[in-house]
Amino acid sequence: MTEIKDVILIEPRSPGLHVFSRYKLPRLGLPLIGALLERELGIRVKIFFQETTRVNWSEIAGADLVGISTITSTAPEAYSLLGRVKSTGDIPVVMGGPHVSFLPEEALERGADFVVRGEGEETILELVKYLSSGEGDISSIPGLSYTEAGAFHHNDDRPHITDLSSLPWPDLSLIEGREKSKIVPVITSRGCPFDCTFCAVTSMFGRRYRFRDTDDIIAELEHLYSRNPQGIFFFYDDNFTASPSHTKELLTKMKEKGITPRWTAQARVDVVKDEELMRLMRETNCLFLYLGLESINPATLEAYRKSQTVEDIIEAVKVIHEHRIKVHGMFVLGSDEDDRATIRETVRFAKKTGIDTVQFLVLTPLPGTEFYREMCRQDRIFITDWSKFSGHHVVFYPKKMSAFQLQKEASLRAMRKFYSLGQAWKLGMLFRWKDMAVRVYAHHVVVRWKSMNRDFLAELKKRYKAEKARDKDMNGGDLSGRP
Repeated sequence: MTEIKDVILIEPRSPGLHVFSRYKLPRLGLPLIGALLERELGIRVKIFFQETTRVNWSEIAGADLVGISTITSTAPEAYSLLGRVKSTGDIPVVMGGPHVSFLPEEALERGADFVVRGEGEETILELVKYLSSGEGDISSIPGLSYTEAGAFHHNDDRPHITDLSSLPWPDLSLIEGREKSKIVPVITSRGCPFDCTFCAVTSMFGRRYRFRDTDDIIAELEHLYSRNPQGIFFFYDDNFTASPSHTKELLTKMKEKGITPRWTAQARVDVVKDEELMRLMRETNCLFLYLGLESINPATLEAYRKSQTVEDIIEAVKVIHEHRIKVHGMFVLGSDEDDRATIRETVRFAKKTGIDTVQFLVLTPLPGTEFYREMCRQDRIFITDWSKFSGHHVVFYPKKMSAFQLQKEASLRAMRKFYSLGQAWKLGMLFRWKDMAVRVYAHHVVVRWKSMNRDFLAELKKRYKAEKARDKDMNGGDLSGRP
C-alpha cells in the first residue's frame, strides 16, 4: 500500500450548450470531499472543474489518487478522463456522483478501481484510510463497489448522513481557476419527500429532509460574503424552502447580521403561501426563484406526481412578482399525456403569465428514476450515448408524437418563441435593458445549439420519415412514435 498524500478531483465538462452555459457553477460534492480529506487526514487536494479550467496532466501524473464525479450527461467525458488517467500511470481512480451510483458496474467495466455510491463523504474517507494503511477489510466499507478476482462486489448501502453540520464547509478555493466565477454556491439541506417520477434526488439523497444547523450556515455565509460581497449567492438545495420555518429562521438571521448578498434559489410554487417568508426573501435581496413548474397539463402533473395545479402556478408567479422577485420557470415536456398542442400552449402560457425566463426541458429517462426504469421495461429508449441525456435531446419514444416532433417542438420551437428577438425588442422599448440582453443571449444559444446538433437532428428526422412510411403501409398513417 502507498500512503496517499496528494489527491486530484475532477468534475467533467458538460457536453453542450444550454441557457445557463454562461454561468460556470461547480457542484459542491468535490469541494466538500476535498475539505473533509484535508481536515481529517491532512491530504493535499486540488480540484479541476473542466468548465473553467483544463486538467493539468503533469499534476495528475504525480497524484496518489484521482477522483472523478459524474452526472449522466457528463459520463462520456468522465470515462474519457478515466482512460487518460489510466494511460498516465498506475494511479487508482475512484468514481462517484449520481450516474455511477446507479450504474456502478458500467464504471468498473470502463476501468474505475472503485465506485462510491450515494453520499460519498464518509465512504471515500474510509477508502483513503484503507488504501494508505492496508488495514481493515475493504468489504466492510459501506457504499463502495469494486472488482475483485474478476467479479463485481457491491458493499451494503451507506445510510444517509444525519448531521450535515458535522461536515466541513465546501472549500471552493481548492478549485483551480475558481476566481473566474461570480456565482457563490451554498447548500443548506439534502433530501426531498415529493418523489417526482423523472427525478433522481430521492434515490440519491432520500425522501427525508435533512437540514444544516442555522448557525453553521450563517457562519459560512459570513465567511463567503466577506470574501465576495459583490457575488451572487446560489442556494443549491433542491428545495430551499422545504421547511418554511427553517428558511425563515435563516433569512431572519441573515437580515439581523446584515448578510444580504444578491441571492437565488430553487423552490416550489407553494412558497407563496407564507407571506412572512416572501417578505423576508425580498428584504434579504432575493433576485430570482427557480420554480419546477414542469407542465400546465393537469394529466401530466398527475403523472409526474408533482402535487400542484395550474392555478397554483399562476398564483405563484403573481405573488412572487408582487414581491419584486423574478421567476425562472422550468418545464419538462414530453410525457405520455403531452402532444404538440400541449407544448405550444405551454409557451403561450409562459408568455401570458409573465414568467421572466424559462427552460423548456425534454423529459429524460435518467438512471435512478422511476421513469428510466419504466422506459427500459417498455424498450422505449433508442439512444445509448449518455451525453444526449441532458434534458435537451429526445432519447426515448414519446407516446403521442414522434421523437423528432418532440425535439422540434420542445427544444427548438418553444425556446425560439419565448426567446424571440421580437420579444427582446419589446423589452428594449420598455428600457428593460438587462431583460432584453438575457433574451438576446438565450436566442443565440438556441441558434447555436441547433447548429451544433445538426447531425443529431438529421438522424431524428430520418428516423421519423422511416417510421411514418412504415406506419402508413401498416395502418394508414397512424404514427404512434414507436418503431
